[in-house]
Amino acid sequence: MELVDILPQLWQGLGWPLLRLIFFISFGLFIGNLIESLNWTHGVARLASPLVRIGNLSDITGASFSMAFFSAVSANTMLSEAYEQRKISKQELVFANLFNSLPTYFLHLPTLFFIAVPLIKGVALIYVGLTMLAAFLRTVTILILGRFVLGKVEGQCVSCRLDGQKVTTLSEALAKTWERFKKRIRRILFITVPIYILVFVFQRIGVFDLLERSMAENLGLLSWLHPQSLGIVALQLMAEISAGLAAAGALLDSNSLGAREVVLALLAGNVLSSPMRAVRHQFPFYAGIFQPRLAVELITYNQLFRTGSIIFVGVFYYFLSL
Repeated sequence: MELVDILPQLWQGLGWPLLRLIFFISFGLFIGNLIESLNWTHGVARLASPLVRIGNLSDITGASFSMAFFSAVSANTMLSEAYEQRKISKQELVFANLFNSLPTYFLHLPTLFFIAVPLIKGVALIYVGLTMLAAFLRTVTILILGRFVLGKVEGQCVSCRLDGQKVTTLSEALAKTWERFKKRIRRILFITVPIYILVFVFQRIGVFDLLERSMAENLGLLSWLHPQSLGIVALQLMAEISAGLAAAGALLDSNSLGAREVVLALLAGNVLSSPMRAVRHQFPFYAGIFQPRLAVELITYNQLFRTGSIIFVGVFYYFLSL
């Protein structure tokens, strides 16, 4: 293949997606730092304060939870810095990262909702509602576990923790934001970019295709699903959620499947596509914030916890809708 043919493919497959990733990480980090500097998280902090007391979590975890509604990058960076400075234990770091799954879910909710509604219409409310229920259950579970596992923390004050970042003027906030941004973005990009390139190479040589075909060929485990639902699951494995939603919409419109079958197929595809999604998207992002080994641990806990909650609500819906 000639260079003139390779360059457009490299730009389309690696260059543009990588630039887009860098832009969104940078934008999210900058806005998150600015919100942190301007102290705009107080409203959410009022929600976080009673929750961290219930779960015996620290005010740092509460501040990170508040920040995660605006920027997942800034929230995780806050946790990483606190852990490196030994302000929180590894156990609380894991709990805090899992605790942040609810605000992280709400960050992505508008995208999911506005893709799902045009394609599967009213069924989107059931599917999105079930995934939201799973996110709430994860938060409640962490609070219960924290209550019994973590030691009680005296004098938590999430608002005070956020007040420590407060500045008086916009110019001061921008200056502080820029200094923090430069410090944090260097480390994130130094790790994220090489890992993203490595993932691209693996994708080009067929590593992910092989894994996905293997998983798709073993969909016999899903014999409890309607046979036509398997196409939705396979598309979520081989592509993205939008492909599964498009297939679901077509099957709904032709009356080949009902709402129940579509929802169950989407939930099954959500669970089975989690490992590939974690490797492709989550690991490059996490490895830029945490040490790579710690990033793998956090992603593993995160994915196991997330898939467990989706399976739980899926089983609940399966029997409820019989």
